[in-house]
Amino acid sequence: MRYRKFGNTGLFVSELCLGTMTFGGDGNGIWGNIGQLQQADADKLLGRSLDAGINFIDTADVYADGRSEIITGQALRNLQVPRENVVVATKIFGETGTKGTNSRGASRYHIIDGVKASLKRLQLDHVDLYQIHGFDPATPIEETLRALDNLVQHGHVRYIGVSNWAAWQIMKALGISERLGLARFESLQAYYTIAGRDLERELVPLLQSENVGLMVWSPLAGGLLSGKFTREGGKEEGSRRTKFDFPPVNVDRAYDCIDVMRNVAESKGVSVAQIALAWLLHQKVVSSVIIGAKRVDQLDDNIAATRVTLNEDELAALDEVSQLPSEYPGWMFARQGEYRKNQLKELAAE
Repeated sequence: MRYRKFGNTGLFVSELCLGTMTFGGDGNGIWGNIGQLQQADADKLLGRSLDAGINFIDTADVYADGRSEIITGQALRNLQVPRENVVVATKIFGETGTKGTNSRGASRYHIIDGVKASLKRLQLDHVDLYQIHGFDPATPIEETLRALDNLVQHGHVRYIGVSNWAAWQIMKALGISERLGLARFESLQAYYTIAGRDLERELVPLLQSENVGLMVWSPLAGGLLSGKFTREGGKEEGSRRTKFDFPPVNVDRAYDCIDVMRNVAESKGVSVAQIALAWLLHQKVVSSVIIGAKRVDQLDDNIAATRVTLNEDELAALDEVSQLPSEYPGWMFARQGEYRKNQLKELAAE
């Protein structure tokens, strides 16, 4: 397991992060379809993750209506994990609690109440990374940032991050934080797969420019990139994708990627899922890839991706089949910037 510097901080996190969205679900609703792991199974997965060198855990207050945080916190207690050995991240935004008018969004009202509730469920005195789970058009960004900064100053939160925001929204927030001297977003949690590279258009250049970390959610596109789904209709029994078709994916494009990944996987004697994860781990912008599992064998297969090395030819083949179609103004940037890029290369060669 390798460790990567987290954004513009001095924090180091494991290249894989254990996601706990499969913890605590019940019934046939969204959380039941995603996962119904209870305490004993969660303890096993967390213990196996720690043994493999994972020091990063991600949850959210809305996962299984708070039960994921409860199970995660109890697992840390049951396993007697030293607090300084684990980086715990959670999120706020969705509707929680008694489902009142203000029990959602990114307002100061909801954030202050939300962090107290999360800390109680997790049985912690602070969270290491507190993330806004979505964009709230009803709340000024400055209000959100001031509330988060208060939590950092009071020691309830060490770092702050954001999830599922557009590039312009993040850039605006970073500008406000710099202007007002507030804690800034150190990470973005976003969807990114070899079959879904949309964030490379605007978000990746922003993250690289401003040194913001990237946490990848759903790296296997809800199981679609596991290699156990086929064009002919074959599917993995028990996969959440069979009942919860999310995130949206261009299926034809995904299967083109799977065909190439399967060839690479067979040449290395590994699973298609490991190639999909290894491709992400080879992307320099990625800080940590969030993996979730229902079984220890799934977790072990995902962890094994850290040992897969892709050579230049393999990366080129994967890039070719998955590359985004050219789109304005990107193609204009490429044309107009080529001359200046060549000048930089010439200077570097001198």
